[in-house]
Amino acid sequence: MKQLSGLDASFLYMETPNTYGHVNGLAIYDRPSDDFDPYQAAFDRFDALIGRLEPMRRRLVEVPFRLDHPYWIDDPDFDLNYHVRHIGLAPPGGADQLAEQVSRIVGRHMDRTRPLWEAYVIEGLADGRWAMLTKTHHATIDGASGVILLNMLTDPSPDAPWPEHTDWVGEAIPSDRDLLERTMRNLAINPVKGMRLSLRMIRNFAEVAGIDSVSAIAGQARDLLKSMAVGGAVDTPEPSHRVRIPLSPAPPTPFNKPISPHRRFAMRSTALGNIKALKDASGCTVNDVVMAICAGALREYLIRHDALPEEPLRAMVPVSIRTGDEADPWTNRVGGIIAELPTNCADPLERLHRCHEAMNEAKRQMDVLPAEDIAALAQVAPPLAATAAMRLQSRLRLADRVNLPVNVVISNVPGPRQALYFAGAKMGNYIPVSTIADDMGLNITVHSYLDRLDFGLIADRELVPDLWDLVDLHIEEIERLFEATGAEWFERQKPPSMRRGTPATVQRKKATRQTIAKKSPAKKSTAKKSPARKTSAKRSPAKKSLSKKSTAKKSPSKKSPSKKSPSKKSPAETSSVTEAVAAV
Repeated sequence: MKQLSGLDASFLYMETPNTYGHVNGLAIYDRPSDDFDPYQAAFDRFDALIGRLEPMRRRLVEVPFRLDHPYWIDDPDFDLNYHVRHIGLAPPGGADQLAEQVSRIVGRHMDRTRPLWEAYVIEGLADGRWAMLTKTHHATIDGASGVILLNMLTDPSPDAPWPEHTDWVGEAIPSDRDLLERTMRNLAINPVKGMRLSLRMIRNFAEVAGIDSVSAIAGQARDLLKSMAVGGAVDTPEPSHRVRIPLSPAPPTPFNKPISPHRRFAMRSTALGNIKALKDASGCTVNDVVMAICAGALREYLIRHDALPEEPLRAMVPVSIRTGDEADPWTNRVGGIIAELPTNCADPLERLHRCHEAMNEAKRQMDVLPAEDIAALAQVAPPLAATAAMRLQSRLRLADRVNLPVNVVISNVPGPRQALYFAGAKMGNYIPVSTIADDMGLNITVHSYLDRLDFGLIADRELVPDLWDLVDLHIEEIERLFEATGAEWFERQKPPSMRRGTPATVQRKKATRQTIAKKSPAKKSTAKKSPARKTSAKRSPAKKSLSKKSTAKKSPSKKSPSKKSPSKKSPAETSSVTEAVAAV
C-alpha cells in the first residue's frame, strides 16, 4: 500500500461532472500479417506485462471523510477483460470517424473502484491499419512517465522475444480504522510542513520582487521553524533574477468559458525535420517553433471568428521536473509556467522571436515558485477542501465571471526517436489526446515520435465546433514560417484530404453563423438525428475470430447545418487515415 502524493491526488480532486482527470494517447499500427489479430495480441501482451507495470494493476482506496490523500493498493479483484476493449469503425474508416470515437471515449469518467486505465483496440481504419487508444488517469502517470510506460509496452524490433509472464498477488483492502490511524499520524506533522513551506515561498517571491526586508524576515522565520522542528540550520539560496508573474486575467476568447461534458478531437502530423529546419534557420529552439506555430494558428482562427483580442493570449506550458533518478517513476513530476503568445503580432518571423523571448522569461518563473514547492503545497492541502473548492467553482460557474490568467494549455512531449513495435506491429504515429478544464476549453499537445511530430487538439464540443479548421491552421502556419525564414523544406506538406462528414467548409460556415447570431436570428436546422447504435466495448480473449466491419453508424453533428456546402464532396470520396493523420 502506498499513499498518493499531493500532486498525484490533485488530479483526482480537479474532477467535476464536466471535467476529467485522465490523459490519453492514440497509436496507429501497421498489420504485420493478414491473419494478425490486434485485440488478441493486445490482451495477451497486457496479461504478460501487468505484473511488471505497477500503474496498471493498482486501484484507489479512499480515506474516510477524505481527511487525507488516498492510497494505492494492488487490486485484489483485477479483471483484464474490463480494461482491454475492442471496437470497430463503420466503413470507410476515415480520420474524422476515428477522432469521433476518441472524443466519445475520453468524454467519460473512469471507474475509481478499478485500476484507472483502459485500452481500446480500434479496427476498421480505411488503409487497413489499426489503432490503440490508451486512457490513463493523470493521478497515475504524467507525460514523461507515460513515455516510460509506452517503451515498456512496446519493443525496439518486430522480432523481439515475447515478454515473460510475471505473477503478482493483489492486496487486501485496508479497514477504515487502519486508514484513520495513518491519517492521524500524517495530520500531526502537516502544520509544521505547511508553515515552513509558506515561509519559503514568501521569501522566494520577495527576493524576486526585490523586497529585501520581507525576504530576510521570512528567511529567518523559516530557518527558525526548521531548526525547532528538526534541530538544524539551513543555507539560504542566492537571490534570483526578478521575474514578472502574470496574475491578471487573460483576454477573453470563444474557448475561455465553462465547458460541457462533451469533447471534440482533431489531429495532424508533420515531419520533425521541418521543425528542425525552422529551428536552424531562426536560431530558436524546437519548443519555440512549436509555440510560434500555435500562436500563429490561434491568431488566424480568432481573426476568422472576429474574436482576436488586442492583448496577447497566454499559454500554460507543463514542464517536467524529472531528473531520471526518481526512486518511484510512477508518480507526477511536473510543474508549469505561463508564457505569452504573441497573437497580436502580424509578422510570422517576429512572432517566432517573441515566442523565444517569452519562453526564456517564463522559464525564470520556476525561480519564484519552484515546482518542488508547488508539489509540497499540494501535499499539505486538505483533500476535502480541495475537492469542495473545485465543485463550488463548477457549481457557481465562476468561469462566467472571472477569467483565468491563461487561455490555453500547450504541451510539447518528446517521444522515442527509434521505431517501436507492439507484438510485431510497427507503430506509425503516436497522437497525444490530453484534457481540458473549465474556462480553458482548448488543449494543444504535440508529441514527437521517430521522424514525425503529431498535433493532438482536444476541445469542448460546443466551444470549438470547427476544431479540424484549427488543426489545419497549425499546418498552414508551418508553411508561413518557411516563407518568412526562407528555410529549405525537409519534406513538403501535402494538402489535407477529404474527411467524411466534417469538411472544413461546413464547420467554417457554422462558426460564421455563430459570430453573426446577434445581428440576425439563426435559422433552425432541419437536419434529423439518426439513432446511434451501441457498440460492445468488451471482448473475451477466448474469441479469436474478428469481424473487420462494425455496424456502428456515425451520427451527424448536433448543430450541423441543413444545407450542404457547395464544396462538399461525395461521401464516397474518402481519405485514408495515412493521408488524414500524416498529411505531408
